[in-house]
Amino acid sequence: MTTVLIVDDHGSFRASARALLEAEGYDVVGEAADGENAVVEARRLQPDVVLLDVQLPDMTGFDVAERMAAEGGSAQVILTSSREASDYGELVDESPARGFIPKDQLSAGAIAELLEA
Repeated sequence: MTTVLIVDDHGSFRASARALLEAEGYDVVGEAADGENAVVEARRLQPDVVLLDVQLPDMTGFDVAERMAAEGGSAQVILTSSREASDYGELVDESPARGFIPKDQLSAGAIAELLEA
């Protein structure tokens, strides 16, 4: 079973993403509300996937993804936002993240598609 860490500063999104992903067969092993805790929890939990909001209160998701990559973590980072990927220009493509999913398109299928790419 694929393990997931959900990182988002909105508790309501974390709860709905958890319910959706668990219903579709993912094991949500943890949550974080900011970038600093995301890095700590990813290190501690060693999830397969980190679903990472781009806009966090203490740093951007791009910065968090860079830190996780620099630490040599094995998690596949998937960026998410209520905005479209095109709103971030080349930042998504230049990021070490596996890809980007708009929040309104989040599904197990969308995650699987990025992981298989």
